[in-house]
Amino acid sequence: MSDIREEINRRRTFAIISHPDAGKTTLTEKFLLYGGAINLAGSVKGKATARHAVSDWMEIEKQRGISVTSSVLQFEYDGYCINILDTPGHQDFSEDTYRTLMAADSAVMVIDGGKGVEAQTRKLFKVCVMRRIPIFTFINKMDRDANDTFDLLDEIEKELGIATCPVNWPIGSGKSFKGVYDREKKCVITYSDTEKGTREGESTQIPLSELDRLTGFVGEDLREKLLEEIELLDGASVEFDLEKVRAGVLTPVFFGSALTNFGVEDFLQHFLQMTTAPLPRRADSGTIDPVESGFSAFVFKIQANMNKAHRDRVAFMRICSGRFDADMEVRHVQGDRIMRLSQPQQIMANDRKILTEAYAGDIIGVFDPGVFSIGDTLCLPREQFRYEGIPTFAPEHFARVRQLDTMKRKQFVKGISQIAQEGAIQIFQELNTGMEEIIVGVVGVLQFDVLKFRLENEYNVEIRLEPLPYEHIRWIENHEEIQIDKLVGTSDMKKVMDLKGNPLLLFVNAWSVGMVLDRNKGLKLSEFGRN
Repeated sequence: MSDIREEINRRRTFAIISHPDAGKTTLTEKFLLYGGAINLAGSVKGKATARHAVSDWMEIEKQRGISVTSSVLQFEYDGYCINILDTPGHQDFSEDTYRTLMAADSAVMVIDGGKGVEAQTRKLFKVCVMRRIPIFTFINKMDRDANDTFDLLDEIEKELGIATCPVNWPIGSGKSFKGVYDREKKCVITYSDTEKGTREGESTQIPLSELDRLTGFVGEDLREKLLEEIELLDGASVEFDLEKVRAGVLTPVFFGSALTNFGVEDFLQHFLQMTTAPLPRRADSGTIDPVESGFSAFVFKIQANMNKAHRDRVAFMRICSGRFDADMEVRHVQGDRIMRLSQPQQIMANDRKILTEAYAGDIIGVFDPGVFSIGDTLCLPREQFRYEGIPTFAPEHFARVRQLDTMKRKQFVKGISQIAQEGAIQIFQELNTGMEEIIVGVVGVLQFDVLKFRLENEYNVEIRLEPLPYEHIRWIENHEEIQIDKLVGTSDMKKVMDLKGNPLLLFVNAWSVGMVLDRNKGLKLSEFGRN
């Protein structure tokens, strides 16, 4: 037990969230660089011949320079075993990010210093608040012109409703960026531009008391401004309180530049001291302790065709308690079966390493023969409990899918069903038509492009998408008590069924929802489906 306790206590599992282009993937790569997991960071964007980000593996991600699925990356650093969940920044993929946050113990929020809090940051932050997970803020791109530092902190507090506590403080930005003031050490850490993609770089520490030396480095104007800001900061800012950080009501704030490597390792070191080892999780039987309980895990992501040569499906699981052994038998609770998990592996983007063991806090991928769904629980054969389900986001855009070559019906049905099981899209059938009439629903319209691209590239199937006017969806909660075919609807309503046979209603207008409820006494509608 002491070995298991030790292994679990050195685990740190966190997600990185941000608006697109805030530098999240670059920051992730720099972490890997410090952990020795990679030797040279790849450029996220650039010419077709340039390196692609380590965490982006899907063909469409490499072509567009954006992350559309969450990646799982593990590395060792300073005695810690770190699991990073790198999430898509684009709002059209926020559902994938939401599920990923369910598997994380804390979140690193990356903000562009020149743009401040952006729309997607707001949305993702709300998810963190719902989960009450600790948030650590890295204000990036200080080597470019940035907004006023006090304004940035004010914006985080007002927009996101969380108190801020700067751990360091920037001196200038853009061409005049000279470094940061470390509030705890009471010294200035100087900035030097490092060669892109490497971890080497010179940085000098100048105690604040050595004013002449400081002036020689930053100049008189920036020195005076810094001294004024420190005085203001010490008088007005919230005191650092680790309990409040871990409760998710106070965010420590760091400044730096991921691209040039400045402030990244300092941030990582502080973060590892402040964040926690895996915490207990709630299940229907009570709280499951990560150390005292035997093996348990839940599925938070399913990805098909990570390896085109093998046409495989990988189910990603967050281990919540105990130790996993590759030879052990486990109970798949939802499927009510005892099984061995096939080909357990750790995945670094598209590189894989077969595992013999893993511990609470780790993320593992296992081969999925088509039995797992998002939200499924796995535990020891003698146990029988379920972790809280992961809600399904309501799609906001709908289209009818037309298959261009009817001879490829089998590939089409297989492809669209597998992509739907990953949770990126939701597919619906018109009542009593089977898979003849398929309607696809997505949270963001970019998912339509991904669907079209993947069906063509991975399943050799071409489709045409016909946009539909529906914007509102409701699951029928009490469908066992209701006669669906006798529902009194509105002219803009459509009855459909999801993959699990649950009936739903689609509406063009929001007001139609209330009208249908008024016309059908006893009908209960919900905005969320359940996995």
